[in-house]
Amino acid sequence: MNIPHPAAGYQSGFGNEFATEARPGALPPHQNSPQRAPYGLYAEQLSGTAFTAPRAHNRRSWLYRIRPSAMHQPFRQIDNGRVVSRFDQVAAPPNQLRWDPLPMPPTGTDFLDGWVTMAGSGNVESQSGCAIHLYAANRDMENRYFYNADGELLIVPQQGRLRIATELGLVEIEPQQIAVVPRGVRFQVTLPDGEARGYICENFGALLRLPDMGPIGANGLANPRDFLTPRAAFEDREGDFELVAKFAGNLWSARIGHSPLDVVAWHGNYAPYKYDLRHFNAIGSISYDHPDPSIFLVLQAPSDTPGVDTLDFVIFPPRWLAAEDTFRPPWFHRNVASEFMGLIEGQYDAKSEGFRPGGASLHNCMSGHGPDAPTFEKASAGDTTVPHKIANTMAFMFETRDVIRPTTHALASPQLQPDYYQCWQGFKKYYDDGAEQA
Repeated sequence: MNIPHPAAGYQSGFGNEFATEARPGALPPHQNSPQRAPYGLYAEQLSGTAFTAPRAHNRRSWLYRIRPSAMHQPFRQIDNGRVVSRFDQVAAPPNQLRWDPLPMPPTGTDFLDGWVTMAGSGNVESQSGCAIHLYAANRDMENRYFYNADGELLIVPQQGRLRIATELGLVEIEPQQIAVVPRGVRFQVTLPDGEARGYICENFGALLRLPDMGPIGANGLANPRDFLTPRAAFEDREGDFELVAKFAGNLWSARIGHSPLDVVAWHGNYAPYKYDLRHFNAIGSISYDHPDPSIFLVLQAPSDTPGVDTLDFVIFPPRWLAAEDTFRPPWFHRNVASEFMGLIEGQYDAKSEGFRPGGASLHNCMSGHGPDAPTFEKASAGDTTVPHKIANTMAFMFETRDVIRPTTHALASPQLQPDYYQCWQGFKKYYDDGAEQA
């Protein structure tokens, strides 16, 4: 790929106003859209929010590119494959659901063809809700580019690295790192390890942002400086390429005679970014009780109701447990939020078996869930006078106020575990009406 090496690298900070150029002097010194841009480039604004959004939430970038993004042949609708954007095709059950990892696909499946939609909520056209996909791929996107007009993409690798070449620069991620590609940004994915597998959350609603921390204060959780945005890098090549768009829930294809990754310089705050989950500063109780999982919040997409999000991205990283006289694993619970979980590495502390890296689970609104019977027995008898390290693990959760509706494919998938409910069938009855109380 013809991406100039001198422009490689990242800029630190979440949502910052960046200015970056792959050729000296490619950024106009003062105006956004001068009469003639340097190097004969075209000026183009990419807006991720309404023009009139409050300054603190307004996201836009000015791009200086070799050709305008409008220069391509007409789009034609193509087969959606296993990508779904409507979630009313099958009734959503209140059952707890869990899936084994997605197997690797037939040889020759690229990142886009490897998408499988598992569940979702809301509606792409009203810009509310999200879709949750798995991906498994074993081929580079060759002469093929993609953008999503329906939502921003939160990409969570579980196996294999991804090299994401975008209009605004190069983003490379590995398992335990994430990337966010904004709505509308064109990109191409190659696989340095030959194959890859992971999770994608397609956010239809308000853009993901760092949460406010309230009483936690100024430090902790995900630090803004650990979010990395690419420096400008570009391709200048011509040929017969394909540009695929996801628009209004469907996939569309257009021929394009040049690489769309031809942005030589850009400035603004609407751009892809990456984050290493291992940099998360976990916070927990040092006295008693297991805190709410909101203390593990990395990113949120707020709703129109204060304190209620349309999407939360929560992780469960390695951490110390020190609370005394406390049931340390996540407690049994039911809540208004719906939770889709994935496991990147190791073992989740509330499940002793069955939840494998690359797998997934879904616990919908008010569906009871929590630790399985072996985990309960072990934690109830454990010595809480000494701290315990949960090590070599990384789990995560996509959480939303909406019901997460599984797709027809997900409910018929051979990876669906029909006996998942057995996790909660082996609990003993300890109640004794005549026992002396502590």
